[in-house]
Amino acid sequence: MTDAPLTPIEIGLTAAIVTVEDEEPAILVAGDGAPGEPRAGLPFGAFDPLTHRTFEIGLRAWVEAQTGLAVGYVEQLYTFGDRGRHARPGDTGAHVVSIGYLALTRMPENLAALRAAGAGFEPWYRFFPWEDWRDKRPEILDQIILPLLEDWAGRPAKPAPARMLGRRERVRSCFALGGSPWDEEKALDRYELLYEAGLVEEARRDGREAALARQTVPRLGEAMRFDHRRILATAIARLRAKLKYRPVIFELMAREFTLTELQRTVEAISGRHLHKQNFRRLVEAAALVEPTGETSTATGGRPAALFRFRREVVQERPAPGLRLGARPS
Repeated sequence: MTDAPLTPIEIGLTAAIVTVEDEEPAILVAGDGAPGEPRAGLPFGAFDPLTHRTFEIGLRAWVEAQTGLAVGYVEQLYTFGDRGRHARPGDTGAHVVSIGYLALTRMPENLAALRAAGAGFEPWYRFFPWEDWRDKRPEILDQIILPLLEDWAGRPAKPAPARMLGRRERVRSCFALGGSPWDEEKALDRYELLYEAGLVEEARRDGREAALARQTVPRLGEAMRFDHRRILATAIARLRAKLKYRPVIFELMAREFTLTELQRTVEAISGRHLHKQNFRRLVEAAALVEPTGETSTATGGRPAALFRFRREVVQERPAPGLRLGARPS
């Protein structure tokens, strides 16, 4: 047993706050960052055990205090505690452990409080351009990412336990090579593979050997402060999975909406294009919505029927969601 003083630990709360605006998924970012650091970062604050009875209460309190935004749906993601996520080499200060949260909200009508706090919503595909397959296969995959990953996977590596996949198998599984379908839920796996291969700016900043060995690190989306892009990737993966067994998509919808608006929102989050008729059959089979009897002419075309979330479905089935089929590679 040693008498050496223990390193103090601070508990922080980091929020990935998601909305959808103009058919684009957006994430709340706060602050401009210190000189030489990435501009974008997720909102975060300290947990005060004397003021906040629970972590979630603390999260909601400081988000509203800092941004004026009252978030709706909130769930805990993961605890992020790697040394170096806030510290710099040689730093002897407190070790910061952050509890990440996913929060969903509709775009607020009054953005003045956000702007006054130096915060605002940014498209999340700005940070993960390889995740957006709605129009076509992202060009960044074949032009930059896959050649670099295949080169990295072919280099000598430390032996891995027999139960673990090798580099090539992981690249094939995460990035849909060799006939494997693209799995939108693997957003975190893909980011962590790019980090391990030294292909994102955060890996160079954190002093990872694979990144330091490169003359230049490619610009694969916009970097974020600390480990916030990893937290955001965790949130994206969780939300995409959650769509299939929980009606969370309606946290992002207006009270009344057309089926086209619902489809565009699901496409925005999942990053994939959905066939119109197949999607409508899926919604009908899931019994998630009901007609209001009203119509909308907002698109300027033929009036479209308005629907609302059918809340009774939560009591009727244990896992009410939209079970999207596999996407081709």
